[in-house]
Amino acid sequence: MERDVMEFDVVIVGAGPAGLAAAIRLRQLAAEQESALSVCILEKGSEVGAHILSGAVLEPRALDELLPDWRERGAPLNTPAGHDSFLYLTRERAVRLPTPPQMHNRGNYIISLGNLCRWLAEQAEALGVEIFPGFAAAEVLYAGDGSVRGVATGDMGRTRDGEPGPNFQPGVELHARQTLFAEGCRGSLTRELEARFGLREDAGPQTYGIGIKELWEVAPERHRPGTVIHTVGWPLDIRTYGGSFLYHLEENLVAVGFVVGLDYENPHLSPFEEFQRFKTHPAIRDTFAGGRRVSYGARALSEGGLQSIPKLAFPGGALAGDGAGFLNVAKIKGIHTAMKSGMVAAEALFDALCGDAGGGAEIGDYPERLRGTWVWEELNRVRNIRPAFRWGLWGGIAYSALDTWLFRGRAPWTLRHHGADHARLRRAAGMPVIEYPKPDGVLTFDRLSSVYLANTAHEESQPDHLRLRDPEAAIRVNLAEYGAPEQRYCPAGVYEIVDDESGPRLQINAANCVHCKTCDIKDPTQNILWTVPEGGSGPNYPNM
Repeated sequence: MERDVMEFDVVIVGAGPAGLAAAIRLRQLAAEQESALSVCILEKGSEVGAHILSGAVLEPRALDELLPDWRERGAPLNTPAGHDSFLYLTRERAVRLPTPPQMHNRGNYIISLGNLCRWLAEQAEALGVEIFPGFAAAEVLYAGDGSVRGVATGDMGRTRDGEPGPNFQPGVELHARQTLFAEGCRGSLTRELEARFGLREDAGPQTYGIGIKELWEVAPERHRPGTVIHTVGWPLDIRTYGGSFLYHLEENLVAVGFVVGLDYENPHLSPFEEFQRFKTHPAIRDTFAGGRRVSYGARALSEGGLQSIPKLAFPGGALAGDGAGFLNVAKIKGIHTAMKSGMVAAEALFDALCGDAGGGAEIGDYPERLRGTWVWEELNRVRNIRPAFRWGLWGGIAYSALDTWLFRGRAPWTLRHHGADHARLRRAAGMPVIEYPKPDGVLTFDRLSSVYLANTAHEESQPDHLRLRDPEAAIRVNLAEYGAPEQRYCPAGVYEIVDDESGPRLQINAANCVHCKTCDIKDPTQNILWTVPEGGSGPNYPNM
């Protein structure tokens, strides 16, 4: 069956904050210039916001620029951030540390990013943007000259062996003069584009973290709306980068999360179990007494900062948002920078499309425009913070203080990252085994009960979207040398070593996947390939 074709001026992949901001800005410009510019967004989640997960404290700077009347429009920014705390945890104690200036949150808002994206989608559609949720962009299309021609959505109704089933429907081709990829962290098409166009030739390797989050409804007497708490230290050792957050939203809701840098060395470490341990700390656990957990999720985040931003434009398209790596690690915020990158991309694309640039052109002034904005200045000032933690917790804190207060972000040098995260994992035999306590089902939980709260769903008969380049390497290398770390770094119980008559084998429970991409990042031989499943599959996060 031939694929249907749809034509647009601009196709945007991903209905996250960057993609939605870009679409809104494009249509604003089109209205100002009385242009008929057509814009569509593809979103792999079943609805806008279904796959969106973030802390989140929003700095509204980009939103103020994009939609200055957002308050009158009813944007879901309901809880102003108030009291900030920054704690160092030992096993039994919490020591108050000075809150770094980048982490002061007065003027910011504690939000659900999923709900903000749903609201942004309404604003975009009101401006004439076409949004197609439940359609995953699975393939980049190229013109005869090698430029990007658009994307194709994945086929629906294939059986597990890849053959067309009785309800088979081929994907749809979406052709565009320009295609903006705003897939979020470690997007599968972005990864392909980086390789094809050499976008990382002049950039350092991206480094990542995994963020795991729960949403709790707590007892009213334990709820303090606007409270923002961050911690470092226990339960992680001083060589492992990471920390936690607790954000008190409205309606007795508290978002609690834990981030572990994926450059950790010990293959016995489990980010999920470290998060569960964290909640048992004496300074933390009382928040959840008498409460109930209502949602769970996980996602990777790009932590490389300025040094890791790839080339942003290529023939026929561009990158924006967290897929390109605009997270400000020192602030622990990336929504405002992602949105601004999408807005700047939109302005560059619009001017080019209204000028002489035809389909397939490279919008070379997009990166230059971005370098002239507050985004670049902001990321430049904190460029050395994350790399400094190669010296461990105390070395990183000491250097960060020096860089922040003495040099004010203008040190005459730039620190480099130590390399790709997967290469940092050491052999299991030489690293200490970590014994994790069993969950109590009240404060701490197992993976499967957690995945249930993520509302994840994949059609069982579809082909697995998690693939092994070399199936034998899972046992020959991962199990033999690293103790099968995929069983621990996956926060959803997707990977399991089982023994049968022929010996151990890796079982992939793809239906559990919450699309965090950690396996694609951390596998020591880069043997696991994450691809998009059928559109609409995956988690369905409420209020995350």
